[in-house]
Parts: sequence; structure tokens; C-alpha cells
Amino acid sequence: MAVSKKKSNTGSRKPRILIVTPEITYLPPGMGNMAHKLTAKAGGLADVSASLVASLFDLGADVHVALPHYRRMFHVDVGQLISDELRVYKSRLPDSRIHLAEDRCFYYRDTVYSAGNENPKLALAFSREVINNIIPTVRPDLIHCNDWMTGLIPAAARRMGIPCLFTVHNIHTQDLTLAQVEDSGIDAAEFWANLYFKRIPFNYEESRNSNMIDMQASGVFASHFINTVSPTFLREIVNGWHDFVPEDLRREMRSKFNSGCAAGILNAPDINDDPATDSHLEVNYTADTHREAKRQNKLAFQKLLGLEENADAPLFFWPSRLDPIQKGPQLLSNILFKFLARHDKERAQVAMVASGTFQHPFCEILNFHDLYGRLAVCDFEQGLSKQGFAASDFTLVPSRFEPCGLPQMVGQLYGSLPIVHDTGGLHDTVEHLECGSDSKGNGFVFKIYDSSGLSWAMDRAMDFYKQDSDVRETQISRIMSEGKQRFNHGVCAKAYIDIYEKMLDRPLVKSFE
Repeated sequence: MAVSKKKSNTGSRKPRILIVTPEITYLPPGMGNMAHKLTAKAGGLADVSASLVASLFDLGADVHVALPHYRRMFHVDVGQLISDELRVYKSRLPDSRIHLAEDRCFYYRDTVYSAGNENPKLALAFSREVINNIIPTVRPDLIHCNDWMTGLIPAAARRMGIPCLFTVHNIHTQDLTLAQVEDSGIDAAEFWANLYFKRIPFNYEESRNSNMIDMQASGVFASHFINTVSPTFLREIVNGWHDFVPEDLRREMRSKFNSGCAAGILNAPDINDDPATDSHLEVNYTADTHREAKRQNKLAFQKLLGLEENADAPLFFWPSRLDPIQKGPQLLSNILFKFLARHDKERAQVAMVASGTFQHPFCEILNFHDLYGRLAVCDFEQGLSKQGFAASDFTLVPSRFEPCGLPQMVGQLYGSLPIVHDTGGLHDTVEHLECGSDSKGNGFVFKIYDSSGLSWAMDRAMDFYKQDSDVRETQISRIMSEGKQRFNHGVCAKAYIDIYEKMLDRPLVKSFE
């Protein structure tokens, strides 16, 4: 159903979409003079934003993007900031689709987000520029906001009569007062009633200084449509799973879901996650040529990490941060020694290329049990992680919860079959492997979140590894090919386009009519 909005003088032109995001991986050539410079990434949001903008632009849609102006990360020459090319939204160039939020708090940053208490200041500065300058310049027909840092914008957009999609990438939030919002230069008195307060506001005056605004819940509350980054995680929130989800946020997401205004759209791996072109690998390969290439990659990776150089040894790879709250490394530490002892004949190995608070226990296991050659523990490094996917036979992702998850998808693309807990985005992307006349599945799934469940799934992976090599390699080829078709940015972008067209009740471009 289309979203009702104020009548505008759009005539017969194509709908104009403004995507508001605090991070992005790349922008396609032709979008603006600075497209080749704009890279600021903290996580999967950057990849999704980039792919969506690129797909819309390639289709000929009238797509614009709003970003903070991270001068240092964008490698901008500060001495030339007076040029029209760099004052993108202020210059109002008709052919530019990139609109940079100007504020000194963005200029000298090395990272998108702050480890301290600076994030609310960044969010307010970004929102101020989008609301006060970028939206009036672009005059969009639809705004797509991403995560809590853009949580004020849907309320302002609703006041302006512009439909807004709000994407919840995670459940983090910040609380602010109306006074803080207005002190940043945003006239919240225009749209304060569309914000989500911690308690029901009596009026503007009594709420201004003491009634806290939940940024994430405000984005959900004020937007016309929302989505999470996997269908199952949305259902888990709506059904009351995960006690870490704030009840205010859950209530608003449930309201949108019950109104038919919520969906789950899976993220997709980075376009560079391709073993056929990945420059980090010893040998590149495809689904048809993976067999010998993965053996060579395994030997190179084993040598690099000090593991036994044995191409026939089954290799299990841990790519996620070592976070015991979400990622489940303690499940592996509880069973690691017994698992390696149980599969000593096959000389099974485990490689961890991951940083985090739980790294130390694995180092202790390595030293105490003298597992050198069978276990490797390294800090995260992007190139080494890519080599781990190419070298390994199995990717370990036993998360307690997972809004989407990317390693289980990347593993399939590289022929490293995922071992996962049945939750969130893992449920949506991994089905238990069954070999036979009607082969199906792409990994190994355990239902109960405990060490016994993980141990069971790893043993099933070992059963698969012991099968005839031709049977095994046929399945890996199938899984790699199916993964490439299923987990890509084209599929992801098409799902967002479908939502845009549903909200606008008209196609974005003629090819979608």
C-alpha cells in the first residue's frame, strides 16, 4: 500500500530517493565529482549502502546520498575546500547526487564511530545538516535512513510529508533531550510530537529538559516502513526473544510488524569477497576449480600461521570477533581440546583470526595443552582473514544471536562450509547439509545454544569430511555456486527497491514497471 503524503509538484519525473547513511564503502562513477574518494566503513552498513546506491544508479533511478564529510578519511585537501567541487550540497550543482554534511566534528576523524561519548554529538551534527540543508536541497520523494544516528530524521520527514524507510541494522541506541537536540541547531519544536519519549509527554515545555528521547525507537516510531537485516531476527524481536532488546524498541517494531509495515532483508557480502578475484589468496579459484586451489591455499595459510603443513588435514576457521556476549567463543573453548583429541587421527586443526576480549582463553589452551601445529590464534587482519576462508574447510559461527551475519555467507562463497547456531540471519542463510540422491543444505546447524550442540555440529562436519573426496567436492561446488547466486548485492538491492515502490505506489524506473 502506498504511503499517503503531501501533494508535491513532481510532475512526471522519476521518484527521487535520498539515502542517509553514516558510512559507505564506495560510490559509482558519475554520481558526483567526489564519488571516487568517498569511503568510510565501520561494518556491514557501509556495504549495504554502497550496493543499494550503485544498483539504483545503474538502473537509472534518481538516487541521492547524504554522508558526513569525513575529510581525513576521504583524503580531501583542506586547502582547496573553497572550491565548488568540494562544497557539494552548498554549491547545489544539478548534476551532483552526493550531499556531504559539513561540520568540524567530522573533518579530522579516522573512524566513523567513537569509542567514547562523542557519538551523540556526531549524530546531532549529521541530522542537523540533513534536516536543515540537504533535504531542502534534494527535495526527495522518499528518504531511507539507517540506524540510530539518523533516528531524528524520520520525525522531521513525517512533518514534511515525505515517506521514510528506516533500517535497523542493530539494536544500539542513544538517549537525548529535546534541549540537546535544539541546542545542536535543529528546530525540534516543529516535529517533537513524532519522536519517541521515555515517558508520555504532557506538552513540549515540560518534556524539553527532562523527558529523554530514544533515538532508535524514534526512527522506528516516526518512519512509515522499517526493515531489519534478516527476516528471522525481525520475527525473534517481535515474538519477544532476546532480553537485550529494549522493550520500547520491541514495542514499536512489533507495532510496525503488525501493521504490515516491517520486513527483513538480508545483507550481502562485500563485492570483493570473491575467490576468483581476491588478491589476498595464494591461488584464485571458482566453484569449478576450487579442489586443487583450496589445497594450495591451505598449505600457504598453514605455513603462515605455524600449523602442520598438511593439505589433507580438516581445517576449522573462526573469523568473527571474540565476543562472548554475542559470538559464542566460550562454546568452542569448552570443547576445543577434546575435539582435537577426538579427531587426532585426521589431524584436525583450528585457526582463529580474530580479536576480542575472549582471545586470552584460547592462548591459554594453546600453551597448556601444547597444541602448536593444531591450533593457531592471531589478531584480526583483513587479508589474513580472507586467506583463512580460502584455506579452510569449515567456518565457525556459533552466535547466540545474529541480526544478519556475513561470515557464514562469505564462507560459502569460498567453499568453507559454515557451522552455525540456528538463530537470526544464520537461520536464514544456512540449512543443514544432507548428502544423497537429492542433496540439499549448505552447512551444519545446531539448535540448542550450548557447547554440546556445537560439538555435535563439528562432528557432523567431520563426518562429511571423511566422505569420498568426489562426493565432498561435488557438494562444495554446488554450495559455492548457489551461494554466489543467492548472496549478492543485486538480490539485496532488489528487495529494497520493492519496498520503495510499495511505499510510493509507482515504479522507480521504467524497467520496473
